[in-house]
Amino acid sequence: MSIPASSGLTELPEPRFVLVGEDGHRIATYSWGEDDLPTVVVVHGFASNTKDNWVSTGWVRDLQRAGFRVLGLDQRGHGASDKPHRAADYDLHQLASDVEAVLDTYLVDTAMYVGYSLGARVGWEVLQDFSARITRGVLGGVPDGIPLARLDIDQVRALVENGTEVTDPVTQNYVRLTERVPGNDLRALLAIAGGMRASGTVDPDPANAPEQPVLFATGSRDAIIEGSKALAEATPQGRFVEIPDRHHFNAPGSRVFRQTAIEFLTAG
Repeated sequence: MSIPASSGLTELPEPRFVLVGEDGHRIATYSWGEDDLPTVVVVHGFASNTKDNWVSTGWVRDLQRAGFRVLGLDQRGHGASDKPHRAADYDLHQLASDVEAVLDTYLVDTAMYVGYSLGARVGWEVLQDFSARITRGVLGGVPDGIPLARLDIDQVRALVENGTEVTDPVTQNYVRLTERVPGNDLRALLAIAGGMRASGTVDPDPANAPEQPVLFATGSRDAIIEGSKALAEATPQGRFVEIPDRHHFNAPGSRVFRQTAIEFLTAG
């Protein structure tokens, strides 16, 4: 199948909105490729979106060239999706259920899953909660603890409410990431961080790992690499790949990551 060099690389199709949850939040979704092709659903990380994480980095282009249909979604609080400001709207299981709602809307019975960072942590839940529908997964930069645990919520709140300067280096990185992507809402992203720490949101349990084949990939300069390796070792059909010379925030653009993931997906 021939894909023009620019196709899917820098442009998004118009979003199709899917209503999710009791409050009917709108989730922006995007589709590339014919309906009868094997489907890969791609889910981005914190403060990112489908275009930033998967289109601009070449993932959509290369997945199409490999013969896949690609479904992308802007997670709630991101991109063109609704951005509620309540922490209660961002429980991990709700985020996982959003993925199921997208599959239902597009009439996709089974799919493969690719997620990065927060999208990978959501993917850990998706692989277990909807195991009959997700045949294999790629979890990049998956945190082995509660997502965004190193974010100083009080400093972000002070920034939002009073303009107080953030001094914690890790939190500064997250704020810069948020400001880098047009359309981000800092209050919504603050609510996401709070939702990750709410009751019912727990660390991934290695004793209850997904049964499907799962590729774990983390940058060699990422502080969470050892935790990601431990999750891979605990997963019955887990495999780990180290992304050379990448940290948490630039690993999605790695060609090594992209090519290794596509080889893993095509093996299924």
